[in-house]
Amino acid sequence: MTHPWFAGASVPRVLAHRGLVTTDAASHGVVDNSFAAVAAAHAAGALYVESDCHLTKDGTVVLFHDEDLSRTVGDPRKVSDVTVRELEDLMSGRGGLITLEQALETFPDVRFNLDVKAAAAAEPVGHLVAPAAARVLLTSFSDARRLTALRAAAEAGATVRPATSAGRETIAKVLLAVSLHSRPLAERALRGVDALQIPERQGAVRVLSPRLIETAHRYGVEVHVWTVNDAADMRRLADIGCDGMVTDCADVALRILGPASL
Repeated sequence: MTHPWFAGASVPRVLAHRGLVTTDAASHGVVDNSFAAVAAAHAAGALYVESDCHLTKDGTVVLFHDEDLSRTVGDPRKVSDVTVRELEDLMSGRGGLITLEQALETFPDVRFNLDVKAAAAAEPVGHLVAPAAARVLLTSFSDARRLTALRAAAEAGATVRPATSAGRETIAKVLLAVSLHSRPLAERALRGVDALQIPERQGAVRVLSPRLIETAHRYGVEVHVWTVNDAADMRRLADIGCDGMVTDCADVALRILGPASL
């Protein structure tokens, strides 16, 4: 059965990468993963918002990409070294801090794609998303972190498990299966996975291929590509069968690929 996170929406899916920060917003100090960025993606018509989860010193899950604050607010400390109140103050002129709890409550019609960035955040993320599991996809570069979050969601009473995208270890197994033309290996690697979220290339290695897309689709798994900001690339990837694109330019992508439909 199709997970609710995927149901009723047009393909290819547009995933607003860390929300939406337009050039004008950036000139006014708004940063990615801020409250304003998520609100802008929603206002532009994005059904899907891709974001990242870290844990503050006092145990609050916040939408924040980097481990430290240097790029975003010019502070060298780690997210885990500051309290949520301190982070709210630091983000006050940059679009505003948004916690995971606030995101789920404030935007009830948004489907979140959440990357668990810190091991300490995995269980709290799972607990928080449990009531909203039908509109959450959990992922992480670490398969261990995403599986911990999935287990935590189940333990917290989620009536449906969140959707999930493969971590690096699983993706490596899929790529091996594709290179060996091994259906049994591919089937095992993709078991329990709803999507592969991958770059086209990783350094000199080409990750995305028609054969990978064909293999994923054979087992009911979608292929989403990150990070796609060029209009010609969006059209090209749609033409070869990609099911979703993570983009910093969700407003542009929605015009090119078509609005989300429900």
